[in-house]
Amino acid sequence: MTATDAVAAARTAVAPGGRTRSWAPAWMRRHNLQLWIGGGMLGLIALAAIFAPLIARHSPIDPDAAHALLPVSADHPFGTDNLGRDIFARVVYGARSDLTIAIVAVAAPFVIGLAFGIVSGYFGGWFDSIMMRLADIVTAFPFFILVIALVFLMGNGAWSIFVAITCVSWVAYARLVRGEAMVLRNKEFVAACQASGISTPGILVRHFVPNVVSQAVIYSMSDIVMNVGVIVTLSYLGLGITPPTPDWGSMMAGGQQFLAGGYYGMTLFPAGAVIWTSLALSFIGDGLTHQLRIDR
Repeated sequence: MTATDAVAAARTAVAPGGRTRSWAPAWMRRHNLQLWIGGGMLGLIALAAIFAPLIARHSPIDPDAAHALLPVSADHPFGTDNLGRDIFARVVYGARSDLTIAIVAVAAPFVIGLAFGIVSGYFGGWFDSIMMRLADIVTAFPFFILVIALVFLMGNGAWSIFVAITCVSWVAYARLVRGEAMVLRNKEFVAACQASGISTPGILVRHFVPNVVSQAVIYSMSDIVMNVGVIVTLSYLGLGITPPTPDWGSMMAGGQQFLAGGYYGMTLFPAGAVIWTSLALSFIGDGLTHQLRIDR
């Protein structure tokens, strides 16, 4: 078989456009209930965050001492906190804050890890050795402890959380992608592409990225869950988003002292939002894993 025939065969296996798998069936096959349920659950919380100014009738920030600690009512669906702020408004605005940081803090490590992992797995050698030693250093420390330490050093705020998570999370993506890339570099289509004169960047972008990205996407769902947990934990400890910006973790921390008095809404509703979001992302991740198994 000539090099041209080999390239044609490789492109057929990886085609069209260098892709081996179509993501369309993952969203269109109705029998994948986990994916649809998770998508619906996440869609609800995402819509609430996006349209928070329209569905929240009260300010999530302005205090109103005359209406402090009110029970659930038509005007205040989740009641009010100790400062008279509407808990429903704070929960939906908190979704906007927490989900934005959690998703953005996945995008950066995803891209960085994808790039480093593909290059490391394809070339190997000294670059791979350096990357692996750096990864070993990062993973030598517990994830939560390292993120908390970095945020403590940089100070409170969304930017500090984003930087801390990015500095730690990219390693997992790089290792995952590196393993896939090491398998792919020994495939016949790589040699065929090299023989036909396709540049190394062209091989990596057109053939490696489509073949390794699916595993990284599936992992990113659990990574978002992890990020939500980190953000909530940091805010609960007073190291997260700066007040008075609504945040689920700070809401739970502020409501803890009122549990003994029977005021559960300040803690219960933001905790429920965290659980709802985590379950949604877990369903999506499991659904994508199942779909990938079918597509293969």
